[in-house]
Amino acid sequence: MTPAVGITGGIGAGKSTVAQFFRLLGIPVYLADDRAKWLMSFDPTVKDAIIGLFGKKAYHNERLDRRFVASKVFGNQALLNQLNTIVHPAVQQDFSLWLSKQKSPYALKEAALLFETGSYKRLSSTIHVTASEELRLSRVLKRDPERTKEEIAGIMSKQWPEKEKIALAS
Repeated sequence: MTPAVGITGGIGAGKSTVAQFFRLLGIPVYLADDRAKWLMSFDPTVKDAIIGLFGKKAYHNERLDRRFVASKVFGNQALLNQLNTIVHPAVQQDFSLWLSKQKSPYALKEAALLFETGSYKRLSSTIHVTASEELRLSRVLKRDPERTKEEIAGIMSKQWPEKEKIALAS
C-alpha cells in the first residue's frame, strides 16, 4: 500500500498551496475538506444521518445547506461532535479507498483537523503548515469574502493551538 503523509495547518495557513507544490511534482493529494463536502452532498448514508440530526432543512435542492448547518453547530459543541461522528468516519473510509488505488511512492492527505480528529495516527508522517493569525485572517477574508472576522475567529478558536500541532508534526 502507498504510504500516506498528512499535511495540515489552521485555516488560512497555506496548506493547500503547499499541497499544490506536491501535486506539481506528481504526488497525488487527497483534499479531505473537499471530499467531506462532497460526501455530505452525495453519499446517501451520510446525507440520511445528517437529515436525522438536523432535519430536512439541512438540504436545499439536494445539496447540503452549509450556512444552515453552520448556524446550528456554531456555539453548540455537542451538536458539532455529533456531526463529526457522521462525517469523519466517512472521510476516513473514502480516503482509505482512494489511497488503495494510488501507485506513487507516497500520497498526501491534506486536512485542517488531522491532529484534532486523531487521523494523523494512521499516517506515516505529517507536515504542519503555519502562519501568523493576522496573515491567516487576511488570507481567509480575501479568499472567502462572505465570511466575517468573527466567523473566522470562531473557526480558529476551535482549532488546536499552533504549539500543540507543531509538537505532533513528524
